[in-house]
Amino acid sequence: MAAVATRSEAVSRARLFNVLTIAWNGTEGVVAVLAGLAAGSVSLVGFGVDSAIEVSAALALAWRLRQERRADCTQPSDRVAVRLIAASFALLAVGVGVEAVRDLANNEEPDASLVGIVVATLSLIVMPMLARAKRRLAPLLGSAAVVADARQTTLCALLSGVLLVGLAANAVFGWWWADPLAGIGIAVLAAREAIQTWNAEALEDTCCG
Repeated sequence: MAAVATRSEAVSRARLFNVLTIAWNGTEGVVAVLAGLAAGSVSLVGFGVDSAIEVSAALALAWRLRQERRADCTQPSDRVAVRLIAASFALLAVGVGVEAVRDLANNEEPDASLVGIVVATLSLIVMPMLARAKRRLAPLLGSAAVVADARQTTLCALLSGVLLVGLAANAVFGWWWADPLAGIGIAVLAAREAIQTWNAEALEDTCCG
């Protein structure tokens, strides 16, 4: 992909990546939740919920990028977007964590999900590339919100790996407990990102017009 030379080009590229994020995660989330409900998989449902939360984070970033049209400092709106993204991480951590612990305690065994394995594999391929592309734009934009959104995409890639291990272990070896353990892993990663994103420092150039 060609290098970005100006701030306006970076804004346009960031908006394109944002649209791609919303489209990909919207589709991925619906498929994952439906497949997770069908299989009784808390980790797969949690992954689908994360996709929905990533869409909400992308919408927060879309609002932040719209502030580029204004002539005044964009740092306040950048900070609001960062906090909204951090809150989305926390929401995911609580919801998935509670459900995973409940399933583990109640010995609720999920069915194997081939659809879930395919979704996790595709996400594991696509998300790292998208995250790297987003991170390259952050310094030119001076936007902590773009950094936070890139971290959300990176988390999605990590969750894909955790999900894939859990689903594969259940499908191949019949280790039903791997699924709720994967859900707990998703919750822990999301909680860590919530704290780090909430405490993120604003980048120096956020007030560039």
